[in-house]
Amino acid sequence: MLDVSHVTKKYGKTEACRDVSFHLDPGTVTVLLGPNGAGKSTIMKSIIGFLRYSGTIRVNGLDNRSLEARRILGYVPELPFLYPNLTVSEHMEFLARAYRLQNYGGRSEELLERFELTGQKRKFGDELSKGMQQKLSLCLGLLPDPEVILLDEPMIGLDPKAIRELKSMIEEMRASGKTILVSTHIIDTVDMLWDRTVIMQGGTVRANITRGELDDTGRSLEELFFKVTEDGSNGK
Repeated sequence: MLDVSHVTKKYGKTEACRDVSFHLDPGTVTVLLGPNGAGKSTIMKSIIGFLRYSGTIRVNGLDNRSLEARRILGYVPELPFLYPNLTVSEHMEFLARAYRLQNYGGRSEELLERFELTGQKRKFGDELSKGMQQKLSLCLGLLPDPEVILLDEPMIGLDPKAIRELKSMIEEMRASGKTILVSTHIIDTVDMLWDRTVIMQGGTVRANITRGELDDTGRSLEELFFKVTEDGSNGK
């Protein structure tokens, strides 16, 4: 469903990521791990089409920058981007119109209820707390019901109940056959969710392993992460 092949992104002479490749299957959750500055957000923004890069990225066989691919891609950024003069309800309506969604009212209400924003529908974007802004950002990213969902540090700023709800939704989306990529540097927030992990450091992929393959080694995800990022090994 999602193929990233030999992607390199440079800012001037600085390589933010170099020759990054991985493949994600439908109905799976992949955790993109790495310390700060590893290149995780660069890859996420490249996949969604925000950055120019060398290499290829295909979504269900389509170039990720094509209109058809964008229709099945969803993205929740690390930092919420909200309009200060739009209410919560208006944000949802604005996105629905941008995607030309039909009969979206029921899904919109469900998302707002699950993230406890029903009572905040008339509040403006700049009136929301940071946690509420993150919840609204999640609702916006999930409203089009995308086939491929990119979540960049999605649990930062969320309260424990919202984290539990998001994990439940991730499990539901996986069960429905969607492809989910979660970028984070906080291992314990995703330790029970993943089917595959891709670990990056210094802009390169240092490990790409399934849960079953890791179980065969007898290591935990945390042990693998530190072996890769501190010992300099490839995790084998």
